[in-house]
Amino acid sequence: MIPCPIAEGNVSSIPNETNQILHGLTHFIVERARTARRYIKSTAHPIPINELVIFELDKEQPDQTELYDFLKVLSQGKSIGLISEAGCPGIADPGALVVAWAHRHSIQTVPLVGPSSIFLAIMASGMNGQGFTFHGYLPAKTSEMTKALKKLEKLLRSTKQTQIFMEAPYRNMNIVEHALKQLNKDTLLCIACDINTKEEYIVTKSIKDWSKTKIPNLHKRPTIFLIGP
Repeated sequence: MIPCPIAEGNVSSIPNETNQILHGLTHFIVERARTARRYIKSTAHPIPINELVIFELDKEQPDQTELYDFLKVLSQGKSIGLISEAGCPGIADPGALVVAWAHRHSIQTVPLVGPSSIFLAIMASGMNGQGFTFHGYLPAKTSEMTKALKKLEKLLRSTKQTQIFMEAPYRNMNIVEHALKQLNKDTLLCIACDINTKEEYIVTKSIKDWSKTKIPNLHKRPTIFLIGP
């Protein structure tokens, strides 16, 4: 499992050891072939991109015939790289389907070191890192989003676990607006935006203090949200 940058082009966020292993591979399963090729090329892979075998994962049918074709490659003693669209494969990522497939076929899975926006956000948030839950995307409809925020806050109060979620970048400001309206004034909210870039913005405040703060423009900027006690 090969992590890739969470900030496009930031190859320096990938350890040299991970790149060295990547450079020893010729077969890959990826989320999107176009961006995967661009990433692999940016690492200065010693083999021309057009000579590599790159299979694009079908999220709806991960156990299809093409995956079984990779068993032939594995039976020859070769390894296959799994690359996410951003960050670590298998974490909030359809690559988990391939990893599950590998376990069903007794294939060894090897995670390599690299960035994860979820883990980097909780590291920098100051919130509980002993217990936390990632919920992915919240509902887009206002009424359902409101219920979801209330539910997360209720979980937070009962479990003391950090609650983590995200939103489509073009709806970031909308979710902040609703969080300020719906969450208790003492609840902590962390906004972790553009992680691993020069524009990185990671700030934790209570809802009360956020209400007095000018919120930066988060429109179309990759952002992770965390709430804590």
